[in-house]
Amino acid sequence: MPEPRSGRIPTVDLRPWLTGDAEDRRAVAGTVDRALQNAGFLLVTGHGVEASLRARLRAAARTFFLLPAEVKQRYAARVGGRGWLGPGTEANGYAEGTATPPDLKESLTFATEEPFDDPKVNAEWYAPNVWPEEVPELRPLCREYLDRMARLEHRLLTLLGEALGVGRDFFTRHMSHPTYGFNINWYPGVEVVGEPEPGQFRIGPHTDFGTVTILDRQAGKGGLQVFTDEDGWTDAPYDPDAFTINIGDLMARWTGDRWRSGRHRVLPPPAEEPAEELMSLVYFGECTPGTLVESVPAPVGRVAYEPVDSHVYLRQKLDAITVG
Repeated sequence: MPEPRSGRIPTVDLRPWLTGDAEDRRAVAGTVDRALQNAGFLLVTGHGVEASLRARLRAAARTFFLLPAEVKQRYAARVGGRGWLGPGTEANGYAEGTATPPDLKESLTFATEEPFDDPKVNAEWYAPNVWPEEVPELRPLCREYLDRMARLEHRLLTLLGEALGVGRDFFTRHMSHPTYGFNINWYPGVEVVGEPEPGQFRIGPHTDFGTVTILDRQAGKGGLQVFTDEDGWTDAPYDPDAFTINIGDLMARWTGDRWRSGRHRVLPPPAEEPAEELMSLVYFGECTPGTLVESVPAPVGRVAYEPVDSHVYLRQKLDAITVG
């Protein structure tokens, strides 16, 4: 197995997990368990998602982000909704109690299109996606990407069940009708966002809220940093062929804090490269609404949290970061 890199964040090749023997799978599961106990992050290769799909999706999204603000405003959405989140909409640091100026980004956000059988839940979490008519290619690209992400998430959650020692279906059985979300985050340079205020980030320090996040990112000086107790804030390791994986608060609660909810931030445009532009594709895995998240007992779990309804918890977090 590869040695851990950059603050003990390892790169894990999924192929031995998917096609190897029992010893190979145990080795992968052990590496994942150790990584998530430390920083809550790892990189994965061998995932089978082509770089060309990611490149085409970025190009289509950039076409949208470069449209005039008055055009993008037609697709404006609230945090947790479907559509365009414009400048000044979010301050992610508030989710952890860190007061920051609004995040220096714009986002397009989409989610599952399969309706739920409860009308109230359906209205809250399964609103129709809003597809910009100015960029028609965005819709089929997003649908293809989300289909690939859902399959990858299922494989990862099966691996996480094995790594935790609770059975491969421990998490996946709660994902029969998930409210997964997908953000395309655009981080333009200072000519678009202006000079950063003190303490302002492209995304402020926070942990994600749900189960598992699958991130396709670009390297940059104003890029992703992760936090560990041993090393503090450090630049995240980068591999253009890898997805960055981190777990969120609900998964940390589920494991009784055996695994760390990965704290991270995205730095502002760097003074030495003020025109730097980055784009991230962020898939947020979630449970089926109404899932009761209960901490696994000791000796696997280390903290016994009060059980929470997954989507009551998620809504509280989304409301906390809403500033626009």
